[in-house]
Amino acid sequence: MNRKIRILLVDDHVVVRQGFKLIINQEPDMEVIAEAGDGNDAVRLAKDLRPTVIIMDIAMPRINGVEATRRIMENCQDPKVLVLSMHKDSVYVRETLRAGAKGYLLKESIDQDLLRAIRAVAEGEGFLSPEVAGTVLEDYQEHIGDPLDRLTAREREVLQMLAEGKVAKEIATALDISLYTVDAHRGRIMKKLGLKSSTEIVRFAMRKGIVQ
Repeated sequence: MNRKIRILLVDDHVVVRQGFKLIINQEPDMEVIAEAGDGNDAVRLAKDLRPTVIIMDIAMPRINGVEATRRIMENCQDPKVLVLSMHKDSVYVRETLRAGAKGYLLKESIDQDLLRAIRAVAEGEGFLSPEVAGTVLEDYQEHIGDPLDRLTAREREVLQMLAEGKVAKEIATALDISLYTVDAHRGRIMKKLGLKSSTEIVRFAMRKGIVQ
């Protein structure tokens, strides 16, 4: 008998995770082995448990699904991430693929495609919701060499928090770093990305799908 597809569920809404778990555990070839409510826990559990597939919500506070996927790719052996999103915009798909995800599933397509997407990703195949597949390859090729690649993991984290409107003191507290360090990160981010103001930071983050 083939081994079951071992799944890590990552979503900051408990009710959503319970719904997915109910659907998945009814399948004889799948089982949910763990759940995570944020990106930090996702990275830790992925490293400790080595699930076959990680189902990752894209919209989460502090560390979003794209950044969590990026860190999982850096810390785990052969991770297979299936990202869930409500966004059809190609920018979200592009950043997801750049982060290393194997699949991108629209939440509106979950009823029809969730189980098929899980099985495809588990086999190492890519999966894109049909609604977004048409423009993805062209868009992805056009944006190779993304400026986000110039940022460190911590700088990307600070960028998201700045774009969410958090002030330096809030960021320092959340990340357990000094105000001086926050300012230093902000300066490096702006220099690397060629940004000159807080407004430009927000606009850049929205274009890249870092914040909504």
